[in-house]
Amino acid sequence: WLTQRNSNTLPPIHHPLCSGLSVKERQYSIPEEMKKGSLIGNVAQDLGLDLKRLRSGRARIVSGENIQYTELKTDKGILVVKERIDREQLCGETTPCSFSFEMILENPMELHQITVEITDINDNSPTFNKINIHLEISEIATTAARFPLATAEDLDVGVNGLKEYILTENDYFVLKQHSNADGKKYAEIVLQKPLDRETNPYLSLKLIAVDGGTPQRSGTVKIDVTVLDANDNAPVFNQSVYKATVTENSPKDSYVTTVNATDADFGSNSIVTYYFSDLNRALPNLFAIDEKTGVVSTSGSVDFEKDKKFELQIHAKDQGGLTDSSKVIIEVTDVNDNSPVISVMSFTSPVSEDAPPGTTIGIINVKDLDSGENGQVSCKIDQNAPFKIKSNLKNYYTLVTDSVLDREGISTYNITVVAEDGGIPPLSAKRTFNLKVSDVNDNSPGFPRNVYSAFLTENNSPGFSVLSLTANDPDENQNARISYILEDSNIAGSPISEYVSVNIETGVVRAVRSFDYEQIKELVVVVKAQDGGSPPLSSNVTLKILIQDQNDNPPQVLYPVQTGGSVVAEMVPRSADVGYLVTKVVAVDVDSGQNAWLSYKLQKATDRALFEVGLQNGEIRTIRQVTDKDAVKQRLTVIVEDNGQPSRSATVIVNVAVADSFPEVLSEFTDSTHDKEYNDTLTFYLVLALAVVSFLFITCLVVIISVKIYRWRQSRILYHSNLPVIPYYPPRYSDTLGTGTLQHVYNYEVCRTTDSRKSDCKFGTAASQNVLIMDPSSKGTMQRIQSDKSLLDQHDSPVEVSSTLFFTLLICLVLVVRYRKIK
Repeated sequence: WLTQRNSNTLPPIHHPLCSGLSVKERQYSIPEEMKKGSLIGNVAQDLGLDLKRLRSGRARIVSGENIQYTELKTDKGILVVKERIDREQLCGETTPCSFSFEMILENPMELHQITVEITDINDNSPTFNKINIHLEISEIATTAARFPLATAEDLDVGVNGLKEYILTENDYFVLKQHSNADGKKYAEIVLQKPLDRETNPYLSLKLIAVDGGTPQRSGTVKIDVTVLDANDNAPVFNQSVYKATVTENSPKDSYVTTVNATDADFGSNSIVTYYFSDLNRALPNLFAIDEKTGVVSTSGSVDFEKDKKFELQIHAKDQGGLTDSSKVIIEVTDVNDNSPVISVMSFTSPVSEDAPPGTTIGIINVKDLDSGENGQVSCKIDQNAPFKIKSNLKNYYTLVTDSVLDREGISTYNITVVAEDGGIPPLSAKRTFNLKVSDVNDNSPGFPRNVYSAFLTENNSPGFSVLSLTANDPDENQNARISYILEDSNIAGSPISEYVSVNIETGVVRAVRSFDYEQIKELVVVVKAQDGGSPPLSSNVTLKILIQDQNDNPPQVLYPVQTGGSVVAEMVPRSADVGYLVTKVVAVDVDSGQNAWLSYKLQKATDRALFEVGLQNGEIRTIRQVTDKDAVKQRLTVIVEDNGQPSRSATVIVNVAVADSFPEVLSEFTDSTHDKEYNDTLTFYLVLALAVVSFLFITCLVVIISVKIYRWRQSRILYHSNLPVIPYYPPRYSDTLGTGTLQHVYNYEVCRTTDSRKSDCKFGTAASQNVLIMDPSSKGTMQRIQSDKSLLDQHDSPVEVSSTLFFTLLICLVLVVRYRKIK
């Protein structure tokens, strides 16, 4: 019961227009009414596909119908029944009965068309439209008169359809069977023996319709015959076949044609009525006939897509029950009443912006139920977009890219596909596809400018924000995430990272250290902006940081040179005129700009009425005539100020000698210089001597007090001990317990030179040492050991020793000071 039609298997279609789309066709045949899950065929084996390909290609069935009769088991590669299939419901009388669908695989795209033919089984019995057939036959009906019977209808087709009619045995009628052009069978009873109403006014027969199936099915209808009297002429149609045309969707009661039959009888026996044969029970819903006039008209909507041609069997009957039949063939004319239908087979979104032209993004199926020009469909893209549509197979279209996409230009496309038929007027359908373009890292970060300039005032605090750099990347997500990196370079042998830093995320450039304009006036920094794509893209920008000057340096006087020892004097003759150039103060400022603009002012002077200083050039000139009364020694204090805010200044002292001869100047400045040096030196030594003497005095007091306390404690220990001897305390020693020695006689050495500032005073070691050693553990008398040089007989107390030391140092200091004064 299951067959595979290998003869219909087509090889893959390879055509330039198909863009690599593989198309195969397969046909199967199954009987109707199969159970759900029944096997239809192994499509994977029949199409040469493996199960992995079915799963990776996301194989699926697309039919475009409301009911899915089949199901694809991708894990087994088989096609099974999904819904009950009733051939009569699916195809009606059409034979052979089949339905088609497409199986689509992706990556790469494949399209396989599968057709399933449904074979008939004998599941329907022949049926009559009526339970009883009532015939009225005149008794004068001639032998061989024909009487049409009700037609049985069997929904099955082929051998399972209606095979024959069987009439029950009787003496008057025999059964004649006929077939229409469409193969439908109908029966007539033929009178073979004249009727006699007086003998048999009523006859009862049975008509049995039998099909050819196994097992055989049948249907029965009862025939009641009433014998009439005296009508011996039957109506006769003037044409055996009538032909007419009707336009689909014609309004109700539209005229189709008129049939005509005449009866040779007279009176009521000649009145003819018209009616449709019961060959097709659906026709009364579409057509109607006026029983008196024979006018055939529409009673419902005629659809060309359902039926293109109708054959109507019309009967004419007179009052005596005699009939005649004729056929009306109606051709249906198509009108463009169906718009194209767009079905999406496959659509891919998003698509990468670097996809090459010709990339397939979708497959659509377009159908139009009309015929001829009305069913010829053309597809196009409604708007100007970088896409085009190509026809790969009948009713199938592929949507592909026509040029390179740029997400930064357009990130989303609304692609409207228009399908239009060839009717007049044409009908169309639209389908909009929303396509998103995915980003690739094809754009480098960019700065608005190639070079940035920033100003930074010197003496800035470390971490000061210099400038914020911002780069833009038209990409998105990770491809647009920008990192700012400082390019390696050296400035004066040091890496640039010791001068500035850049925040990797915000691009803020900060100073790492404090800058000095006098050392660095400009920094050139290269910053790289790098995105987060793979591989990353980058661009550089140059940053020039200009250090701005601050007034942080005072002026420096270059001339006259200030020395600590000697005095330099400018000489002005007494005969100098007004405006005489005495000297020029020369100063510089390492700052720049207005911070280095210097001005000179006379701050103090021995005689302000005699000299002046040029404000801009620092020249010292006389402003009046020099007289004999003017002092020889003139002292000028000049202040040099810059123009900064706040301003900084320096002071220089200029000595001017007003004299005509050099000896006069020399004597004046030499005495003064000697006195000054002497006073300064004397003051220094007096202060030094006072500090030293005070320190020694306090130290001696502390030592004496400590020794006294210690001796007292030792005497208390010896007094309470059990020694048999009395300790001996020499009067000339400060320490009698062997803890140390004390110098008694001191020598000092005074060294003098011709230069009193280089004289020296050295204190020597003691002339002799007296040591007393005591052993508390010894039982003998303590011994006193004297040095080999001399035995001290003096009986000085520690206070006397310290006093002697103090006055000795004081006398030494006075001698030194006096010596220097004399020298």
